[in-house]
Amino acid sequence: MNLSMKARSGGNAAEPAPALRSEIDPAHLRAANINPKTLLATDYLNHFNEATMLLEMLPEFPDCIADLAAWRPLSYAEHFSASNFKDRELAIAAYDLADPDVRGKLDELADEMNAILGSTIEAMQHSSSTHAAAIAEATTHRLRPLVAQAGAVINGSGPAVVTDAEADATQAAVDALFER
Repeated sequence: MNLSMKARSGGNAAEPAPALRSEIDPAHLRAANINPKTLLATDYLNHFNEATMLLEMLPEFPDCIADLAAWRPLSYAEHFSASNFKDRELAIAAYDLADPDVRGKLDELADEMNAILGSTIEAMQHSSSTHAAAIAEATTHRLRPLVAQAGAVINGSGPAVVTDAEADATQAAVDALFER
């Protein structure tokens, strides 16, 4: 039975079988760029970094709005299933075995980034290029700290938290741009 099958047969995803978690070789995880402590891979952040890069390019290259419009939210498993990541099955199986609280925090951050990007893309499709550039800038300022926070969760380095005041100020700026 391969690791992916073991992970899926381990019972409830919220409570992975401890024996299965201990069967994952930390050296194999490190070689695959999967954190052996959290069982999560930073490669997932490439999905959000790609959208951020497109947003940053938008003021100089307005035609990249089409590429941004093609971007779709993906869960951790969906990202790896669709990727060329060499150890994608291991990444998915390890995710299934990750601590539910850690996995939940990553999913919560991903949901927030997906929501921000979804509303941004929608707003930009109905905006002038000048307005779209302003929306893009405000959104990148909001996404960067969230990506950093997700990276901290994945790397097990503690909560790199955006303060409520920073989040509120950034969100207010984005909301003001959307209302124009």
